[in-house]
Amino acid sequence: MTKAGTPHVKSSSQGLLTLWHGMDVSTTLRLLKKRPPMHISQITRLAMLGPTSLYNSAMGAMERLIYGQRVAETELELSPIFVIGHWRSGTTLLHNLITRDPQFTFPNLYQCLFPGHFLLTESVVSRLTRRLVPSSRPMDNVKCAWDTPQEDEIALCVMSLISPYLMLAFQNDLDRCRKYFDLSGVSDEELTAWKEALTTLMQKVTVRDNRRLVMKSPSHTFRVRMLLEMFPKARFVYIYRNPLRVFLSGVHLRKTIFRENALARPPKKGYEDDVIDIYEACIRTYERDKHLVPEGQLHEIRFEELEADPLGELESTYDALRLAGFDRVRRILEPEMDELRAYRKNRFAVDAEMAEDVYRRLRFAFDLYDYPSPVEDDQLQAA
Repeated sequence: MTKAGTPHVKSSSQGLLTLWHGMDVSTTLRLLKKRPPMHISQITRLAMLGPTSLYNSAMGAMERLIYGQRVAETELELSPIFVIGHWRSGTTLLHNLITRDPQFTFPNLYQCLFPGHFLLTESVVSRLTRRLVPSSRPMDNVKCAWDTPQEDEIALCVMSLISPYLMLAFQNDLDRCRKYFDLSGVSDEELTAWKEALTTLMQKVTVRDNRRLVMKSPSHTFRVRMLLEMFPKARFVYIYRNPLRVFLSGVHLRKTIFRENALARPPKKGYEDDVIDIYEACIRTYERDKHLVPEGQLHEIRFEELEADPLGELESTYDALRLAGFDRVRRILEPEMDELRAYRKNRFAVDAEMAEDVYRRLRFAFDLYDYPSPVEDDQLQAA
């Protein structure tokens, strides 16, 4: 695979905290037992694992003492909405728009990084540490804060390690984590633990805010079948985007997130093939299983159309999923449209050889979603 072009983006960082600093002692020990690669260059992150895991365990124990029974007895009475789609396809934009509706709630950044004790600590600790959170995400210019919507896959990894985000610890070993995408190859014990982690997270968010949950994780695109078994009345919003742009942005995402969460030296190559492999598996799995979703519980959106007409596409989503209250969310979002249109996405340099290679390997997706050849469509100028 030809190496992807250099992104025209500003440099940023997620700060001192990594995904691994949300784990408790038990989960940290289980991670270390797997013997992830480590390097002295990451000594600060490695040194923080002990203190943060002790803190998380202590706060988690106190939270279970205070809230444990209430969490266990919480019913998820309102069927959740899952925002799905491959990474860099627009799931964050879509999630952020939908969750501006006051009838919905969502897991936020603090809750996903510290799922073990946010009921106890969030109201105080998030205020005291808000300056530690960068103003934008390291992979793009999307605003970031403790209370912004976040993907629940982070929490699932922190809680169970049964997640493809285990790749962040084993950055040269995709095969080790491949089974965690669709969960088809995990043991019965692991599957039960994963289901318990997702259910517990949703119960805890509901204890904090008893409104309909809107969950978002690209990983869930692999798990439509599993999620339907758990939540038969769940609604799904699937978003897709030009495969070339997904590839380019996906390579940048991989490099950035791997660097920001590495426990060893991040690899300097190999991202392109992994991004292609995961993209193909994601799209094929979703297309295989989407027929399982009952009528009226799935709506598909083209990213380019959402970007051009956010309110129109959101209204179509509400209509398709039979969700009430769009007039209210329209009034909330209309004053924000100028700011949304002013947002500048990352831009990537791309050559014809690389574009042709992506098209050759992912032609099924270009055809499936009706995108032209990137070379013929003159996409090389502004990918």
